This record gives sequence, structure tokens and C-alpha cells, in this order.
Amino acid sequence: MKKCNLKYILVEKKQINKFTSLHETLLNYDIVTVEHKDLVLFRLHWKNAEVNLMLNDRKEKHAKDKRKNSMSSEISIEEKEHMNVRLKHCLAYVLHTSGTTGTPKIVRVPHACILPNIQHFQILFDITQEDVLFLASPLTFDPSVVEMFVALSSGASLLIIPPSVKVLSSKLAEVLFSHHRVTVLQATPTLLRRFGTQLIKSTVLSSNTSLRVLALGGEAFPSLTVLKSWRGEGNKTQIFNVYGITEVSSWATIYRIPEKILNSTLKCDFPVQLGFPLFGTVIEVRDTNGFTIQEGSGQVFLGGKNRVCFVDDEITVPLGTMRATGDFVTVKDGEIFFLGRRDSQIKRHGKRLNIQLLQQVAEELQQVESCAVTWYNEEKLILFIVSKDDLMKDYIFKELQKHLPNHAIPDEIVLIDILPFTSHGKIDVSELNKIYLDYIISKPENKLNGKEELWEKLQFLWKSVLSLSEDLLKVPDESLFLNSGGDSLKSIRLLNEIEELVGTSVPGLLEMILSSSILEIYNHILQTVFPDEDVTFSKSYATKRKLSDTNQEDASGKPVHQKSFLPLSYDNEINAFIALSRGSQILSLNTTRFLAMSGHGTSAFSSDLTTQTNSENLKSLSPPAVFGKSEDPSYVEKVCEEGKPVIRAEKMELGVRWRSDTGKCVDASPLVVIPAVDKASTTVYIGSHSHRMKAVDLYSGKVKWEQILGDRIESSACVSKCGNFIVVGCYNGLIYVLKSINGEKYWMFTTKDAVKSSATMDPTTGLLYIGSHDKHVYALDIYEKKCIWKLACGGTVFSSPCLNLIPHHLYCATLGGLLLAINPATGNIVWKHSCGKPLFSSPRCCQQYICIGCVDGNLLCFTHLGEQVWKFSTSGPIFSSPCTAASEQEIFFGSHDFFIYCCNMEGHLQWKFETTSRVYATPFVFHNHSCSNEMLVAAASTDGKLWILESQSGKLQSVYELPGEVFSSPVVWESMLIIGCRNNYIYCLDLLSGSQK
Repeated sequence: MKKCNLKYILVEKKQINKFTSLHETLLNYDIVTVEHKDLVLFRLHWKNAEVNLMLNDRKEKHAKDKRKNSMSSEISIEEKEHMNVRLKHCLAYVLHTSGTTGTPKIVRVPHACILPNIQHFQILFDITQEDVLFLASPLTFDPSVVEMFVALSSGASLLIIPPSVKVLSSKLAEVLFSHHRVTVLQATPTLLRRFGTQLIKSTVLSSNTSLRVLALGGEAFPSLTVLKSWRGEGNKTQIFNVYGITEVSSWATIYRIPEKILNSTLKCDFPVQLGFPLFGTVIEVRDTNGFTIQEGSGQVFLGGKNRVCFVDDEITVPLGTMRATGDFVTVKDGEIFFLGRRDSQIKRHGKRLNIQLLQQVAEELQQVESCAVTWYNEEKLILFIVSKDDLMKDYIFKELQKHLPNHAIPDEIVLIDILPFTSHGKIDVSELNKIYLDYIISKPENKLNGKEELWEKLQFLWKSVLSLSEDLLKVPDESLFLNSGGDSLKSIRLLNEIEELVGTSVPGLLEMILSSSILEIYNHILQTVFPDEDVTFSKSYATKRKLSDTNQEDASGKPVHQKSFLPLSYDNEINAFIALSRGSQILSLNTTRFLAMSGHGTSAFSSDLTTQTNSENLKSLSPPAVFGKSEDPSYVEKVCEEGKPVIRAEKMELGVRWRSDTGKCVDASPLVVIPAVDKASTTVYIGSHSHRMKAVDLYSGKVKWEQILGDRIESSACVSKCGNFIVVGCYNGLIYVLKSINGEKYWMFTTKDAVKSSATMDPTTGLLYIGSHDKHVYALDIYEKKCIWKLACGGTVFSSPCLNLIPHHLYCATLGGLLLAINPATGNIVWKHSCGKPLFSSPRCCQQYICIGCVDGNLLCFTHLGEQVWKFSTSGPIFSSPCTAASEQEIFFGSHDFFIYCCNMEGHLQWKFETTSRVYATPFVFHNHSCSNEMLVAAASTDGKLWILESQSGKLQSVYELPGEVFSSPVVWESMLIIGCRNNYIYCLDLLSGSQK
């Protein structure tokens, strides 16, 4: 960069950290604003790099001179017989072949190879400065080079239009032939077919069209019968068949269709010839033994003295090298006719068949607008048809049988609206195969017949959506969708195909696809579609359960209520309480008097609700304290601080205080409510997949009440402003408002899809905000029992809203990748930002910033005005929500790369700790009073391990393993940690010191 005196450089936002860290010793820089959301412009200022660079230059020059002297005699000999890529100014450009006609390759093209094409096309098409050429090919397709330089070298105009217009046939035709009067068009037959017969005839090839030259190449040329049907009466456009391969870039032969053939009324059954070689090109046809033939069938070979390119790792290539094309032709009377590609030749019913024969015959039928053929899984011959009007498949089959032998009749006919094509304008065969897969799944006879078929069909869908090789016989059980090439769009496609296969919606499937292995996805689908009766919770099951100290209910299945220590009322002064929830969120209402009476000193506590409540009461709250002792010192775990090992010192021990059975998995996180007048009556509220919502005494583990809701509960509970109600979302689309004293249903609000989002409460108004899978966020007044407003967010709202008081914003995130700032009073959008990938993480506010994790592995930080401040990258998707420390100087979060991270507010890594599995849960920061008021972090990995770390260093204090997976987030109060587990239990663990054991 220094050598070429580079002044400016554009850097992708996701690469900024890497760029700055690599070059910080060599240069200073400042950032220049650009109007592009994914790029940042750096202005470079070089510092003490001149001396080193001069020394390096001298070393390089000496080495080059040495190599030059030793190689000069060798190269001079090679120059006469070889094309050498090392020669200065040899190469014009480098590109990758698409692989649609064979194995993808890297092709380096010399000036001497492409120049004859440009010169010959200028002459053949008689290009002048009056012409307008359309750049139909993308820059990754070598015909674009011919299009550009034929125009530029002739003084003609080159028309470039955005891709969004190219896909709209009518708009494209209008732009090309009405607005800009294009005179020369080089395109694939597929691109032309997309206009449709009517539009081609009335506009592209009409009598008054501006198009003077039409050159079709890159695919098999249409039959003459079809071509004639496309031409309007009186059309004078010159039509050419051009043929070539990228390995001899770009075109090799050309043939102009004679006017007498185009104007003839007779049926033309004969194929179109390839024509004569272009300047400098040699064409040969060789038989299977490699001998050149003058008559008969064989494979085309292309080359010429200077028509030579370097393929893959080639350094030198003999002049006149002939490249095999994989295309088969027949030679008759010196003329060459295209038969098809080697990969278009199949063996079916014991006979050889060129599948393009079926396409040609079908396309000539009057009812067929356009068509394509695939050899699906090398088992089925599928004909895709875009019809001119309502078409009966039986009629098409009968017509095809009149013109084709039995072994050429397709197995299936699929009607589609439009042919898919690649960026190079060719038929997209992989997309056609996906369309056929959708077709067969949607047929009633292809529905899933039993759970025995599920695993096999899930693997098939997985490989199809991710375009994995069919040679992959089995997808490994631990395969993750995002790590296998998946993205948000493909995940939606897989979701739709699975639900189409099983014939029902599968709640929670999208997040499973994005976060779990294929085996876990399979088990999730299995539990939904084929539930085992003996594990499905129902009222009849509830009546059979015996009463116990920790699970109390009567024989009718109705809740049994334990006497409440605090009769709650609507009197706010009486109902003073503190509420703790995941991510160290704390809500303290009306507690000043009680805290003063109890003698609590002032101590800051990590909470994003500090800004939400704007209450000085929080400063008076004593944070949860724990006392601990060393865990097994032989358990060694890697911890990194700025990439360096951190020596840990374990100091604690965790033990089960109590556990409470819920009947099914507990993925929700606990809500802990501490009444200010009687801390002994502290209650844990949490729901389960068993449909149960439970209130459990924190200290004893006794069930205070239990309520059965309409479906699975993954939403974490929220407490109302008055403390009298608990609000929780449910899979059945309902938001339940339950009385906190006994669990009775006070109000139910209906959304149109599952509610996994957890509500957040505005302490200034008492309104509750919650999202739904129906793509809306709702503002609810539970006292008036009404919805104040609802907002369409443009995507599923999985995560929980976050409220900030100054400025007064409600932040919501969607699985469509949108982060929205909303006015809580009106429901109007203040600003929004597209993160490009799904957001499962909940946003987290602090005084200056809003942070959120993304499944692309980035933690994003924004100002309250919506400006992105920084981005921190991990090596796996982030589903964990950020958690801030008391000082709001650190952010803690987990990633699917197995690490727990601590960053500062500038987005710089403070430390990271490696766990033994993915970290889905949100960390919780709390005080350890036994060690100089140090702050600790509790986090959980999905394999069931709980990790206690020092917040400043990331050193491990303790680890404890639960007997099941954990997706619930921990909450800590005093010396107790509460968390849910997928073994069906809620756990309360004591954090013990040696003196307490």
C-alpha cells in the first residue's frame, strides 16, 4: 500500500477490527463519511514506515534481479513456444467459471487471447459511434469484456442498468428498446426467453425495433422454429449464434442466421450450425480416440496460436494449446452442428438421450411460452413449462408422445411462472431442482407417512437447501445450519419445506434451525409432530400426580394455593418490591422507606433498568451477595484475556438447595420478586414446556401456586407496576395476566402467533410491551384490559423489548434482522437499522448506548440516535443477550463459539473465557461480599454447566454441571442462583464458602 502511495481505502465494516489491528504500527488514519451502510472509507497517514519499506524494497529488488538473471535465458526460449503468465503485462483479467457446464475453474486471460474477439465483433456487427450496446452480462461472465470494449473502442454507448430492473421483463424491455433504443444485444437464450413470446414479438424483435444485432450464446441456440415464432412481421434484426468457452475466452465461432431461413414459412427441423472461427481461433472435432475428424460426431476442441488462457495453477502454456469443451457436435459437409454437452447426455430406459431434445420439442408446442429440462438426481426427467395460458398436463404429454420416442418422454411436468436463471443469464438448474422438490413435497402422496421417514427426508431437505453435494450420503448429526453455508433466507426456506413435509407448523423451529444441530432439529420436530402420550402433560396426567412438598395441587388438577406472606393490593406504597430477571435486570419500586428501615447501604447494581426507572431507589439497593469456596482444582479450563491465557483460581462451591419438577423442559428464565416488607416471602415465577406457570418460594422451594396455561411457555415472566400481576407469553398466541398472589387468570390478550418474547414494564406508566411471532409489538394496559397500540415490525419478534427513559425509546428486534427504536407512547418508529441477519438476542440499554447480538457472530453497539458506534466479532452466532456491569463500563455476553466475552464500552475485548459448549443464555453480574466487594459473573452453557467467573479478569471461581441441557438464564439473589433446566426441573443452588459447608 505504501509503495503505490495509497491514500484512501474502503473497508467492509465487518473487517474494520482486523484492518486496524493489522496496520496500527504502520499508519495513522481517520474515517471519512460515505453513504454506504456496509463500507467505511479510511484516509491513510503513513508513519515511521519509510525506512523499513526502503530496506524491504532493496531486498526485493536484489532478489528480483537475481531471479531475472537466472531465468532470462530460460524465458527467452519459452517466449517463442509458450505463453508465460510471468511476463509483464501478459494478463488482461482473471475470472472464475460458474461451474454450470463443468467443474469451476480459475481462468487468467491474456490480452492476446481476448483482443481478437473485440476486433472481429467490431467488424462483423459494423459498430459505430451511433450504436448503443447493452451490458447484459455481469462482470463475472467474460462476454461482459467483449460488450464493454467493443463499445468503448468504437465510440459507441454502453448501457448499464441495475439488477433490479433486469429481473422485471416488461420494465427491462421498456428501458432497452423505448428509452435507450439499444441497437446491439449479446445475451443468453434464457435471458431472451424471460421476455416471453408476446413481448419478444411486439418489442424486442418487432418491425420497428431499435435492435440491429442480436447475438445469442452461452447456451444451446433455440430451434429455428421457435426463433421464427419470436420475430414480428417485417423485423430486420440480424441474428447470430455465437459459441465459445471461458477457457478460451470469450467467443470462438459465429454464424449469422440467413434471412431466407428466418423469412421462410416452411417448418425448419434442422439444427443451427456453429459457423466459422473468429480471428485467431482454431476449431477441431475429435473422436473418442482423440483423432481429428472431418465427418461424423465428436467433441469440440478450441484454441489457436494466441487464443490461450491459463487455467487454475498453470504458469506456462504452449502456444496453440487446444482445450476440450465437453460439447458434442456432428460434422456434415464441412459444417458443424451442436448436439449437446457431455453432461446433457444421459442413459434412460437403456438408451442414450440428449435431454435438450425434449426441451427443443416442448418449446415448439404452441401452448408453451418457454421451458427447461433437468435430470433430477439422475433418476427422473423433469420438464418445467412456462405456459401461455391455462395448460393441461395430459395434453402436453400427448403432444410430446407424437414427436418423441418413449425414452424421451418426461417423468413429470411442472408448471412454473418464470424460468430461474443465474447471474450469467443461464438456466439455474439447482433452482429448478429446488422448485421440483417443493412440488413433490406439496403433493398429497408425498406427505410424511410416519416418523421413520422423518430423518431421511430431513437430511434430503438439508442437503437440497444448502446445495450440498449429493455424494454426501449422510449429514453428520452435529452439523449446524449456519456453519454449513446457511443464512437467514435459506433458514426460512428450510422451515417452510419442513412444515410442508410434516403438514403442520412447528413452533420454535426457526430458532432451532439457526442455533441447533440437525439431530437436535430432528428431535424437536419429532416431539412436535409425533408426541409421546406418556410424556405429554394434560389434565388427566395432572390428576394422577401425587402431592408433594414442592408440587401441590388437588386431585381435580386445579391450583393449590399456599398462604401468602404478603397480601398484595393496589396500594403502591404497600406493594413495594424488587424484581430480578435475566441479564442482571433489576426493578425497584417504592422501596426507599423499607430499605432505609432495614439499614441497607448504598451500592450500585448492574442493570439496564437503571435508565428505565430513572429512580434513585436503585442506588439504595444492596445487590445480591454470595459467599463461596473452591471447586475441584483439577478441573482446568481455558480463559483468554486479549488472546492470552489467564490463570484461574477457583474459590466457590455450588450445591442444590432445592429443585422443583415442572413436567417438561424449562427454557424460560426465572423472575424473582422480593417484597420489601418481608424478604422471607420472596417468590420465583417461571414457566415450562408442560404449559405450567409456577410460583415457588425462593428459600424453601415450596410451590405457592401452579397454573396450567394453553400451551408451552418459553416466555419469561414480568411483574406489573403494582406487583399484583405476573405477565407471561404462551405458544398459543395468548399473553396471560395472572394474579401474583394465587395464579388466577385476570386477563388474556390474543395475538396471532406464538409469544416467546418476554414483556417489559414502563414504571412511569405501568404499560407493558411485548412482541409476538405474528410480527407485531403490543403496548398493553392491563388495568384497563386493552391494547393501547400495536406495531407491525416487518419480522418475527422473538426477543424481548427493552425500555429506555432518556430518551424515551422502546427497542425491539426481529428475526428479519431489524432493530427498531419506537416511541412508547404512540407506537411510532423513531429509527430502524437493518443488521442483515436474524436477531434472537434481546437489546440492552445503558445511559449512552444500545447493544444487541446477531446470529452473524457480531455484537453491535448503537447510540440512542441510531448511529452504529462499533461492532465486535466472535466466531459463532450470538443468541445470548448482552448484560452490563454496574458501572456500565463492561458488557458481558455469550456466543455459540463456546466463549463468554467481556468487552468495554469502546468495543474492545477485556477477556474471554472458553466453556465446554455453546452459550445461549444471558450472563448475570452480581456482588461477592466475601472478597472485597468484587463482582462476579454467572453464565450457563447449553451442556448444562454453570460457570462463576470474576468479572474483571474472567478467572474461573466455580463450575457446576446440571443433569440436562440449559437454555434458561441464571438469576442470583443473596447466595442463591436460580435457573431452569431441560431435565424438567427448576433449580436453586447455594453458593457456599468453606465456613458455610
